[in-house]
Amino acid sequence: MSCRSCVSGNQAEFPAEMMLHFRGLKNVNKPPIWIFPTVLVCLACGFSEFVAPKSELALLSDPTPTLESFAQSNCG
Repeated sequence: MSCRSCVSGNQAEFPAEMMLHFRGLKNVNKPPIWIFPTVLVCLACGFSEFVAPKSELALLSDPTPTLESFAQSNCG
């Protein structure tokens, strides 16, 4: 598979951890969501992409995530 940006075949996968925050002042009290995807990085141009794991995707889809839902997702 080649890079979607520069068409290079020089890509590598890396395990990652990311903290995603909900945007805007109305979401300031919502907890950030940790996700642990595998990131595909083009070593020629730096273009990167990942797919959010299903368990974390459910938290990102929740309009009102709480600390309890966050803890259940990451501990269970």
